[in-house]
Amino acid sequence: MDNLVLIGMPSSGKSTAGVLLAKKIGYGFIDTDLIIQGEQGALLADIIAREGADGFIAIEERVNAGLMAQRCVIATGGSVCYSERAMRHLKTLGTVVYLQLSEEEVARRIPSLIRRGVVMRGDVTTLEALYRQRVPLYERYADVTVVCDGHTVDETVGEIAAATGFTI
Repeated sequence: MDNLVLIGMPSSGKSTAGVLLAKKIGYGFIDTDLIIQGEQGALLADIIAREGADGFIAIEERVNAGLMAQRCVIATGGSVCYSERAMRHLKTLGTVVYLQLSEEEVARRIPSLIRRGVVMRGDVTTLEALYRQRVPLYERYADVTVVCDGHTVDETVGEIAAATGFTI
């Protein structure tokens, strides 16, 4: 259990803060969205358009549930929270850190959910509904929560490190 697994809404900084954190603590870095894109030979938005939300979630579950890592910061896709199987596996790999962002800040950072390649599951069609659907899942799976509103990437990296026992 020596990995840090980052979860949270799209634009919360999982990939950006994750790669910087990995460099500062001497860990490897894994971005599961990039693994999916490489495997599928397409951008996330194109995979979602081709496979639909449920098809994409199945791919994401398989990739995350099969992940093996040691001493890595793992940036997950925002929709990984839909898969209990994947989240159970990720929790066995290390500490799950929820990068918490307010709905208002997500809206400011993401002008278009569709262009961004965000999975809209069920009858969800708005950011507000997506936020209400996902936040309880992130909270359920998190071992640690780091509030990111109003923080720079460097501040977020520092807070993740401090919250998980690393000195940087």
